[in-house]
Amino acid sequence: MRILITGAAGFLGSHLTDRFLSEGHSVVGVDNLITGSADNIAHLSSESRFEFIEHDVTQYIDVTGELDGVLHFASPASPVDYLELPIQTLKVGSLGTHNALGLAMAKQARFLLASTSEVYGDPLVHPQPENYWGNVNPIGPRGVYDEAKRFAEAMTMAYHRYHNLDTRIVRIFNTYGPRMRPYDGRVVSNFIVQALLGSELTVYGEGGQSRSFCYVTDEVEGIFRLFASSEHNPVNIGNPTEYTILQLAEMVLEAVGSNAGVRHVPLPTDDPKVRQPDITRAREILHWSAKVALSEGLEETIKYFRSLHAMGDLRPPPVLTENQT
Repeated sequence: MRILITGAAGFLGSHLTDRFLSEGHSVVGVDNLITGSADNIAHLSSESRFEFIEHDVTQYIDVTGELDGVLHFASPASPVDYLELPIQTLKVGSLGTHNALGLAMAKQARFLLASTSEVYGDPLVHPQPENYWGNVNPIGPRGVYDEAKRFAEAMTMAYHRYHNLDTRIVRIFNTYGPRMRPYDGRVVSNFIVQALLGSELTVYGEGGQSRSFCYVTDEVEGIFRLFASSEHNPVNIGNPTEYTILQLAEMVLEAVGSNAGVRHVPLPTDDPKVRQPDITRAREILHWSAKVALSEGLEETIKYFRSLHAMGDLRPPPVLTENQT
């Protein structure tokens, strides 16, 4: 197959690109590098089956030749990014999704949307199944990301229902692993960078809020299986094992060998209290479940950040302040 992936230079997009190439397919990667990094795809510079186009997908996407699939992964996806880039986040979720769907229509290609567990907002149902509609503040600071993805899902289903486009929707839960950006504001990368630098780990609130962490190889496997399936409705892909933020902090400190401890700061606005996927549908439809334990995944992720540290590429990650929330 020949596949186009938007956001191909991002964390997940680059790993997904590698997966399709490893299966013998060709990939056209599209990214404007606003949050992605050319370093994530530098190893593909001599790969004849990979083509990179630097382009903003909120503008018309023009690609020559046939395509068998379009996977829309372009979007700022961390609190630091979408708080600093709110308009761009809304545009890539709306205009970018529209353009990617239009390209899939023109090429008669299968379409997969990268959605998010953030569509559930600060959930009142736990764990979160796909039929839960969510508890989202549309005008809060996180609303630019939450509503962009909710709109993208609605647009994708409209194209499926009214244009008979072959579509997929994956709801991605917290994912971590090599190629995460050191300063993207995600809790795993924040904690690891702070621990490696000997700094206190920044814990928002009391640290009792929960998250479920999926290692990147597991996440990509689930997405790959969903793309190959015939399922049109959203499917949660995430690791259902739940940890509190304080538990994660303790694991990172121990794995890095740091005794720096933690520092508590105020909770950001609309920060979810819980996050845990119900993966019943993924198990039944895709025969998928996460395999990599958090301790194992953290070890690999810490190795990656140690390599950056050795090259002098680490500095303290940002802290979300009240000005940002």
